[in-house]
Amino acid sequence: MPVFTLSLVAQFMSDNISLLVLAPALNVQLILDGIMIGAIFALAAYGLALVWGVMNVKNLAQGDFVIMGGYVGVLMSENGIHPILALPVAIVLMFGFGWLIYRIIIVRVIERDLFTSLLATFGLALVIQQLLNLIFGSDVRTAESGFGTLYILGGLVTIAEIKLVSLGLAALLAIMIVAFMKLSRMGQSIRATAQNARAARIMGIDTDRVYAFTYALNAAICGAAGVLISMIWVIQPFFGISYSIRSFVIVTAAGLGNLPGVILAALGLGVAEQFSGFIIGAEFQQATVVSLLLLVLIIRQLQMRRHRKVVI
Repeated sequence: MPVFTLSLVAQFMSDNISLLVLAPALNVQLILDGIMIGAIFALAAYGLALVWGVMNVKNLAQGDFVIMGGYVGVLMSENGIHPILALPVAIVLMFGFGWLIYRIIIVRVIERDLFTSLLATFGLALVIQQLLNLIFGSDVRTAESGFGTLYILGGLVTIAEIKLVSLGLAALLAIMIVAFMKLSRMGQSIRATAQNARAARIMGIDTDRVYAFTYALNAAICGAAGVLISMIWVIQPFFGISYSIRSFVIVTAAGLGNLPGVILAALGLGVAEQFSGFIIGAEFQQATVVSLLLLVLIIRQLQMRRHRKVVI
């Protein structure tokens, strides 16, 4: 029976690969979808890179922050307000939520070891999931945007207009974040703290306030990403883990403080997910993300070993 099943899977994959070869427009469709979705992944990943790089906290609740933002978009859509208008609302609400979580939980573990911060944020993720499940139920929901569909290449390739709008909004948000980090006083304080927290304290920077703002900013970024995702996909209380894993894959592959790398890794992951979902089936799409995370970790470990050998 297992041999027979493997044979069917192999035949299924072979047929889909042949279809990609015979229908080039299908490749264009998958690449465009991957890029537009990957741009939103980049937002959440950049927020994780901020928290990781500045505070050395690996936030396992990252994806759950995204889902919380998504429910803001859903609620406004269900009450007759266009979900795009939920972006500033989600940003403000999630910023406040992030600040509160920092003061209650993160401030107590920021100086602790890695395992403590992982355990704390994992517990936070579980609490958020259960609260969302109690409030909204376990059904998948989406925020209706009302946009139509574009047809290109003679109708062979379709593009949902909301995906194009989300791509533009994600790019605009990314530009605003970069400008804030480079031009504002708080942004400069965040960068200084990330480079050397002790030196930043000596220079008069309130690093505790910087940490609180950084964590709150990350939550706000996730909230914005969640609103965009709620318009192009579906959300559900327990979907957060998939976005957390995606963020970890992107940041681990790109490295901390490397925004161009984060963007490229996110776009690459989006495209890889689309192709894997088509070739091996949508039910195995998440397995591709986990496999990529393991692959990236193995490559990083090999690079570290090679670096040690060179140093020795």
